Amino acid sequence: MADAVATQVILDGERLYIAKFTNISDGTGETGALKIDVSTLAPSSFSKACNGVKINKIWVQTLGMGVDILWDATTDVLCESVPADVLYKMCYDEFGGLPNNAGAGKTGDVLFSTVGAAAGDRYTIIIEAIKTYAA
Repeated sequence: MADAVATQVILDGERLYIAKFTNISDGTGETGALKIDVSTLAPSSFSKACNGVKINKIWVQTLGMGVDILWDATTDVLCESVPADVLYKMCYDEFGGLPNNAGAGKTGDVLFSTVGAAAGDRYTIIIEAIKTYAA
C-alpha cells in the first residue's frame, strides 16, 4: 500500500500558484515526493515558461508526522521544516517570499518528505507561491 495523497490546484495564474496538498499515511510516508512541478505550470501572458517559484505563504496542519519541504536539486535543499502536531501559518511576503537557494542541478520544483510517519498520521499544507519565468 501507499499513503493516500492528493493535490488540489486552487490557482495557477500569471503571478501566483496556490495548491493544497494532503496525505493520510499508511506508515510508509513520502520521500522526495514531487509536489510542485514548475514545468507543468501555466506560462506567462508573454508565453514565458515558469522555471521556479518563491514560497510566499504556507498554511499547515499536521497530525502525528512532520514534513520537510525541499527545493529539488542534485542534492535537495531544505526550504522549510514543518514539525508534527501543529496548526500555523507562515508568511514571507514582507521580503518577497523564500527564494530557491538550491545549487547544482536545481530544477525549480518543490518536494515533500514526511518525518516520522505512522499509520493514520496526516497533513494538510497549502502553499502560495510566486512564479518566476525564464528570461
